[in-house]
Amino acid sequence: MASPTIFFSTICLVGFLVATISKAQNDPQDFVDTHNVIRAAVGVGPVSWEDTLATYAQNYADSKIDTCEMEHSNGPYGENLAEGYDEMTAVEAVKFWATEKKFYNHHLNRCIGDECGHYTQIVWKDTKNIGCARVKCENNWVFVICSYNPPGNYIGQHPY
Repeated sequence: MASPTIFFSTICLVGFLVATISKAQNDPQDFVDTHNVIRAAVGVGPVSWEDTLATYAQNYADSKIDTCEMEHSNGPYGENLAEGYDEMTAVEAVKFWATEKKFYNHHLNRCIGDECGHYTQIVWKDTKNIGCARVKCENNWVFVICSYNPPGNYIGQHPY
């Protein structure tokens, strides 16, 4: 297996991660199931797939095919982005965002030492629906976006 470089971004932050990519499915249920496993670990209710969010995410991902540029849509939803080589999957992208859990201090309600906004968006208690998309860009990178409704990551509020 290759060890590709993965770049990802939250609303205000960009991070860097090297990871091993596995072959897995990329259908909506893969995104939902992976989110819900992470949410259940902290006692947060499940999210469901929403076609409106998925259409929004797909349209935005399609707009990035030429460049795979990591830039947020600045739309009405919460958002996590990922970029990686070749076969980055839905499951891998969500798991990469979740690796930020170690930087989130729930008691202090802040990131410690690094970013944690991807993780807190995944586990935001008020989020009920997600829609995600994955495209292969012309530069052979993969661009992944998940949109969240209602959005999260509000300053001063605990995600759960």
